[in-house]
Amino acid sequence: MQKNFLATNNDINYWAIIPAAGIGTRMQNTLPKQYLTLNNQEIIVHSINKLLSTKIFSKIIVVLAPTDNYFQKLNIANNNHIITTIGGSQRYNSVLNGIKKIQQTQKYSLNDWVLVHDAARPCLTKQDITLLINKLHNDTTGGILGYPASDTIKIVDQQHNIQSTPDRSVLWHAVTPQMFRMGVLLESLEYCIKQNIAVTDEASAVESSGYNPKIFNGSVGNIKVTTQEDMLLAEYYLQQAKED
Repeated sequence: MQKNFLATNNDINYWAIIPAAGIGTRMQNTLPKQYLTLNNQEIIVHSINKLLSTKIFSKIIVVLAPTDNYFQKLNIANNNHIITTIGGSQRYNSVLNGIKKIQQTQKYSLNDWVLVHDAARPCLTKQDITLLINKLHNDTTGGILGYPASDTIKIVDQQHNIQSTPDRSVLWHAVTPQMFRMGVLLESLEYCIKQNIAVTDEASAVESSGYNPKIFNGSVGNIKVTTQEDMLLAEYYLQQAKED
């Protein structure tokens, strides 16, 4: 099933997709979490600005909920490097819609790179983005950022009974960005949708299609804002980055 996607010239574009169609129910706030403010700036704006700072992406596609009335009110929505499209019912539908938006409106190649980053990860650093890009430059598939598990992990059943304890030396936390050749990601997402395979990140889709993406050690400060406690921690990391 695998296909060989390897650039043979320098005419390769980098695209970024930010799935932002979720409503963040765990935050218990009427405002979707990506529009909450940290350090006087919306979470999603922090995330987009980190991608813009690299100056490598031809376009950043922000995938929105059909009922989103917030994004177009942001100043960053007027940036000519940003285009929007409507998301689907699940994350993988939204990412697929983002790829289709690129293919409908921009000149592209299936060898191009597509980087996907969570809207609610505002503490991403420019260094982590460039690390991923540099590590994968000549790769045929792609890979993700993460960091090794430091805690003991338990596998439990629905009644909260512990079933087993996996070897944590082979376990990693998966985060975003996750970056793949456009052809690989497109093929993998369509395969999972067709086979009704539920996946929670792009790497899982790529794995399900028979590929073996790579993982590289990124910053543990690249947290996803999910709860009110995460807001405080993200604020701390952003303040530390500002001081540095």
